Amino acid sequence: MRFHTLDAWLDWQQQLHPRAIDLGLERIDSVWQSLGAPQIAETVITVAGTNGKGSTVAAYEAWLGAHGLRCGSYTSPHILRYNERIRIDGTAVEDERLVEAFDAIDQARGDTPLTYFEFGALAALWLFARESLSHVILEVGLGGRLDAVNIIDADLAHITPIGLDHQAWLGNDRETIGAEKAGILRPRQKAVYNDPQPVASIVERAESLGCDLRLAGRDYSICIDTDGQHHWQGRDLACEYRSPLPGRHQAWNLGGVFAGLEALGLLRDAGDCRGFEALHNPGRLQKLLERPFALWVDVGHNEDAARVLADFLRRNRPSGRVVLLLGMLEDKNPARFLSLLREQIDDLWLLGLEGDRGLDAEALAGRLESEAEYPRFPSAAAALDHALSTLGNQDILLATGSFLTVEAVMRALEAADTAG
Repeated sequence: MRFHTLDAWLDWQQQLHPRAIDLGLERIDSVWQSLGAPQIAETVITVAGTNGKGSTVAAYEAWLGAHGLRCGSYTSPHILRYNERIRIDGTAVEDERLVEAFDAIDQARGDTPLTYFEFGALAALWLFARESLSHVILEVGLGGRLDAVNIIDADLAHITPIGLDHQAWLGNDRETIGAEKAGILRPRQKAVYNDPQPVASIVERAESLGCDLRLAGRDYSICIDTDGQHHWQGRDLACEYRSPLPGRHQAWNLGGVFAGLEALGLLRDAGDCRGFEALHNPGRLQKLLERPFALWVDVGHNEDAARVLADFLRRNRPSGRVVLLLGMLEDKNPARFLSLLREQIDDLWLLGLEGDRGLDAEALAGRLESEAEYPRFPSAAAALDHALSTLGNQDILLATGSFLTVEAVMRALEAADTAG
């Protein structure tokens, strides 16, 4: 075995391939074939799209577990621990199992270079194949057509709303990006396209392949009562439920999952609509503190995410101030992200992010196209210390802009709890 600890394997993987991203299926598929390409579950669901993928995977996972079905899920990136990416029956896999998987992949690959992401995807597939799972849910990372998990032919392809993100890799408009996402579709496959504003490239691709497509607004609908009750109408069944996740956008995410469950024949009566009671999706509009101020975090980093956050703040406006703690990566558009939130916030604080792609607070300020002097913090711990001295119990601090922003805040809270 090359290494005996997870950290050593992960450090090495980041140096193995000369590029962090190398889209294409030939290399990873050849290694998967060398591993025997075993069946990973009785039923496989692949989830692609721009927004709502993590919530969609978590919702499938929660429903399947609540109904006594063994399932595995693969997502990326993680927030605190790499192990979060691969879950079996809702529990992150242990270090020892990941080390075992990485060793098997290393031996099977020969001299084939794999990226960090490809190693993780193969590890998930290898581990799932060693369990007796009824369902596996695979989140597509970047794109769809050339993404690593697309080596698997899924029983159900689920595509979430399409927005502008990763344009350098996927294209500069929704139709072009949608065409890449549609690459997960297979001939005569069951499919869900859960987008209130569908792009033609996905619908046309599904129709050309003869897919059994359930399209939002055509094959199923969602509405929300004034008291928050959700009403879903599918092809053959109607459901009423309440979302355990904050944000009205989650109505679309859960509605799409119901459509997928109906397509798979898992919804048979209204009682089957229960199953989301334990649904939890860390880092997505998650409240971490109630007092001495309300602290919310969200991993959102694109325009659609900013619109969702603006809607949430508008509907949950406190009597006190709303402060935005913003930290972003260099390949994002902080000025545009902030412009969509400005009307809902009272103050802006800038957080420096570590890592090769992270913007420090000074660089972030320079990207905002503003003459204003915003408070700048080199660390989440410093930002939280400032919040403790300036915010009260009627105020909201919302930390957002990146997975790394949420990670930094969560780690700062952990350190504070440990210290005191």
